[in-house]
Amino acid sequence: MINSASKNNIKDAALRLIVNIEKQTLSVYQHDKEIGHYDISTAKNGIGSQQDSGCTPLGKHVIAEKIGGEQPINAVFVGRVPTGEIYSAAFGAQYPERDWILSRILWLAGLEEGVNKGSNSQGGCDTYQRYIYIHGTPDNEPMDMPLSHGCVRMRNLDIIELFEQVIEGTPVTIVAG
Repeated sequence: MINSASKNNIKDAALRLIVNIEKQTLSVYQHDKEIGHYDISTAKNGIGSQQDSGCTPLGKHVIAEKIGGEQPINAVFVGRVPTGEIYSAAFGAQYPERDWILSRILWLAGLEEGVNKGSNSQGGCDTYQRYIYIHGTPDNEPMDMPLSHGCVRMRNLDIIELFEQVIEGTPVTIVAG
């Protein structure tokens, strides 16, 4: 959660996010002081940047696009477009194969050529082209353990809170530990 004393002035300040894969946390920093901390879930396939790996990429990123700010909590997205559906446990049970992207999307773009941008000797490694997001997930999904298909999953109230504080261009660094 973001410190309420800092919450109102975040958009105008030097804000950055750190995703720590080992700790399964996302920390919010303002002027090098931690002002927020969230439990997350990254990729069950581990760390990696290659296309179709199902891994979470390391390195320096930015929030390239913010999607869904006008949507209700638990709004369902497919291909970054709201479907009009609202997730519930019963709805989820009807479609157990779906990878739920809910409430808000912060679409990441890598900044390091050959690491998380463009391609390298093994092929495509572009975070943006891989559709790696920070997004909401069903609240019954566990946090603190890697279970995603490469994205950074958050609780719905947490992603909504974070979405309101960041802007496109906010730096996001993903570290192993």
